[in-house]
Amino acid sequence: MKTDAQLQQDVMAELSWEPAVHATQIGVEVKNGVVTLAGEVGSYTEKLAAERAAQRVHGVKALAVDMQVKLTAYGQRSDADIAESARNILSWTSSLPADAVKVMVEAGWLTLSGDVAWQYQRQDAADSVRYLAGVTGVSNLIAIKPPVSAVVVKAEIEAALKRRAASDAQAITVDVKGGDVTLTGTVHNWAERDLATRSAWGTAGVRQVVDKMSLVY
Repeated sequence: MKTDAQLQQDVMAELSWEPAVHATQIGVEVKNGVVTLAGEVGSYTEKLAAERAAQRVHGVKALAVDMQVKLTAYGQRSDADIAESARNILSWTSSLPADAVKVMVEAGWLTLSGDVAWQYQRQDAADSVRYLAGVTGVSNLIAIKPPVSAVVVKAEIEAALKRRAASDAQAITVDVKGGDVTLTGTVHNWAERDLATRSAWGTAGVRQVVDKMSLVY
């Protein structure tokens, strides 16, 4: 088990190793395995890269993000320009039905709304716009259409977990209410946690996944 000081050093080293991040501008604090990233970054892309770098470090139990996006003069664009670019790229995203996603931009912060049938479509929409120049953040408010039977959803999720990670599936409990899925139990690393949540999101009708799983190293 790493101490907080060791974990802090490892996260700082991982940030320095990540070429998309200016590590000297990001402060790292650790308390009881919970890592906090603070400071200013030059783009939303850099912020995401820093978050993912910290999550790659073994021993991180949770991540708190207190980073602010401060665009350079070259990265600034008007909200109208960002909105137009977002609408265009969404129209080119093949997984999305035409006009399914609506766009709103305020001070560089992009909000997506509308309805889709699957979580992967919801994720594709956010992924397609998050790296646009001038974007300071993304709120994904796209809703999943009404869910199928809770019994069917639960059975499909549990079957997916068993197919992909039989040993881990036994330690994870799936509870379904409407289209809301709650996962409880234990996982041994972030990869297992991600696998479980992606298995849940990969089922038709799921509109929300609540992760209450515990990391046990």
